[in-house]
Amino acid sequence: MADVAIEEMEHFAMVHKLIIERNLTFGKERRDPYVKDLMAFRVGGSPEQQFVDHMLVSAMIEARSCERFRILSEELSDPELRKFYRSLMESEARHYTTFIGLAKKYSSTMDVDKRWADFLDYEAEIMANYGKSETIHG
Repeated sequence: MADVAIEEMEHFAMVHKLIIERNLTFGKERRDPYVKDLMAFRVGGSPEQQFVDHMLVSAMIEARSCERFRILSEELSDPELRKFYRSLMESEARHYTTFIGLAKKYSSTMDVDKRWADFLDYEAEIMANYGKSETIHG
């Protein structure tokens, strides 16, 4: 887990460097409706159920970010940004699998694969409501 924290700090440093080099500024932080909608699917229940659901929400967010970063890494013309988004894609893929792995490792009574399938079905329903707006999550 320490490796994940180090990787996150390195990516933050890269983002900061790119923003400064391009004379950009950070925008206003916003609440993400996609994340809010995913969180609504959590059922509560036992501490184990809560933990698994939290891991699966996190895995979903990471998986979708991975997909978006892949597209950016393949479609941008700027070689530096292509490389940067590729590294973010690889990082998000590792995070996604880590969260799924943690859910499976620490669940003794739940069928994590079934719950993941339920999350995927739920996400498909909420995605139908979003249309085609450009976002990182959702």
